[in-house]
Amino acid sequence: MSAVVPGPVMTAAGCGGTGRELAPFAGPDGLAGLAFVTRSITLDPRAGTPGRRIAEVPGGLVNAVGLPNPGLEHFLATELPWLVRAGAEVIVSVAGATMGEYADLARRLALAPGVAGLEVNVGSPDDAGNGLFETREPFHAASVVAAVRREFPADRPVLAKLRPDVSRVVEGARACHEAGASAVVVGNAVPAAFADGRPGGLSGPAAAAVALRCVVAVARSLPAVPVVASGGVHDVRSARTYLAAGAVAVQVGTALLHDPTTVARLRADLAPSREDA
Repeated sequence: MSAVVPGPVMTAAGCGGTGRELAPFAGPDGLAGLAFVTRSITLDPRAGTPGRRIAEVPGGLVNAVGLPNPGLEHFLATELPWLVRAGAEVIVSVAGATMGEYADLARRLALAPGVAGLEVNVGSPDDAGNGLFETREPFHAASVVAAVRREFPADRPVLAKLRPDVSRVVEGARACHEAGASAVVVGNAVPAAFADGRPGGLSGPAAAAVALRCVVAVARSLPAVPVVASGGVHDVRSARTYLAAGAVAVQVGTALLHDPTTVARLRADLAPSREDA
């Protein structure tokens, strides 16, 4: 529990691509020193959702990407080494169909050079639909976090990424923190639907007010639990709103699809205020 939570700015899982796509826009130092959260990595490769995966809506995006990734072996062989050479502080997002898969991922990533921490994806808007271990109940999410924490060094952070469920986010944050999470990430995409009725998740500024309510609830109810805010961060004002509400860091996701320089600008704007704090 003594592991340091990186910040004040991170990428949100999957929104920085493999890192190669973001690096040219990440500022004069590239990815060096940036807390880069990878796309969610599973043991086996996943092709993702067939058909249309993203639709723009007023104020954000509805998406159902299905967690496409090359699988752990390919990630360890190609993507991780590149990120390490680029100087990123690599936080690997992990997802699994069973607690055993989460534990196996943590065990193997603990031995991989350059992994600074893990983010446990227990907040997918449609975990069952994506073939993931269902974590609707806080004790299920906590069980996954505990399985990961047992396999990962105590001096490196494990973040639990929760869904922005206003009615249960405090309960979920408490359970995951007690299970060993160094911090909680609030929140993931809000459950939504495409125009044709297919399920998806709403992200971007349109979901920010919901995420902010959840951040405030956790920060006030559980002041000892570090909170990382994720949801609609697109400029310094939106980032500082979350920090003022009690978050220790923010993640940038959807904004990178509109303006890939967002992380570079926020790092420059927020670093001085952190030093003065």
